[in-house]
Amino acid sequence: MPAFALAHLHAPQINEDVLTYIERIQATLDPFGGRFRVHGAEVEVKEGDWPGTVVIVEFPDLERARAWYDSPAYQEIVALRTRHIPGATLIVDGVAPDYDARRTAARLRERAAR
Repeated sequence: MPAFALAHLHAPQINEDVLTYIERIQATLDPFGGRFRVHGAEVEVKEGDWPGTVVIVEFPDLERARAWYDSPAYQEIVALRTRHIPGATLIVDGVAPDYDARRTAARLRERAAR
């Protein structure tokens, strides 16, 4: 099952450190099968507030996503971004290809009825 690393970056300020981070991040992802799915795109806010931008990286599984974030190679560069761009980063498990929200709703209804 795929897993994702997501970053909500508030008010990104591009400077030399951030450019170096962007230049070096792909090499930290490659050993773990990480691939950008969204990177710095403009967001279209439909509900709520969302200052900034979003980054989404897909990994083959949760273990590799965690291993990438904790890797010495990524930890060596992460401060180049975090010193200049506030935000939140998280790792989350994806859903199986056959995922159907109706099954989730059914399980939630069953639990609520207990």
